[in-house]
Parts: sequence; C-alpha cells; structure tokens
Amino acid sequence: MQLNRLTDYAVVILGQMTRHRGATVSALDLAKGTGFPLPTVQKVLKQLAKAGLVASQRGVGGGYQMVGTASEVTVGDVVTAMQGPIMLTACVEGSEDPCNCAAHCPLAGNWNRVNEAIRAAFASVTLEEMLTFPAPGPASVPDPVAKAPVGVPA
Repeated sequence: MQLNRLTDYAVVILGQMTRHRGATVSALDLAKGTGFPLPTVQKVLKQLAKAGLVASQRGVGGGYQMVGTASEVTVGDVVTAMQGPIMLTACVEGSEDPCNCAAHCPLAGNWNRVNEAIRAAFASVTLEEMLTFPAPGPASVPDPVAKAPVGVPA
C-alpha cells in the first residue's frame, strides 16, 4: 500500500494551515508557502473541504480554514479524505468491489484484522504529531568516524 502524492500534499497543506492559527488562508498563499502549484493546492483543498477537514469561504477575504485543530485531525482522516476508505483488499468488510472467491477462500474475513490494524495505526497519529520533529541528539545521529569496538566487525 502506498499513499498517493496528493495525500502527502494534503498533510503538508494542512500543516501550513496550522501556522495561521485558525485564520482564513487563500489557496495562493498556501501554494506560496508549500511550493506546490496553485492548481494542485486548489484540487487538494477541494477534496479536504468535501471531507469536512477544511471550510471554504468565498468573496473578499475568503479562503480556507482548517476545521478542528492539528491535535484532532488524524492521518487516517486525511488518507480517507484524499483516497477514500482504507481497504487493503476486496476481501475486507465494506469493500465496494467484493471478492468473487470469498465463499471458497480459506482467508475470507481474515483480512479484516489486518485492515483494522492499518486503520488504527493511521487513526493513532495526529497531524500535530506529524508536524513535530524530535531534536537530533547524539543518540539519533551516528558518528560516521566512530570505530567498532575491538573484536566486533565494522
């Protein structure tokens, strides 16, 4: 499973919106802030608005505003908004295109456990956590010139 590029862009755009602390932001400003082409930003915002993650405001001073906070929006919310429900295979419950072999398959229903684990993982990470980077420290950055202890292969 691979997230598509627009899903990745959506996380970046929402992250940019959090910098404006609830203010209405234009698509043009978001395009400038992220470096993404304006039509791409507009496309992403349209999908995020349809999913209820952002609200759009027309007219002078209009733009987009994030609905909720970065601590309330999960990666699962963004993935679902951009790619639809998380379904690894046609074998999972709720699939729009059910598997034709389910009646004879020894794995029928077992993919649900895997699918639910993936959904739970996406739901457990908030946008706020995605925007928080740990400060690099000595334990996280290996010393490229450090030698292995004697008797230990390098």
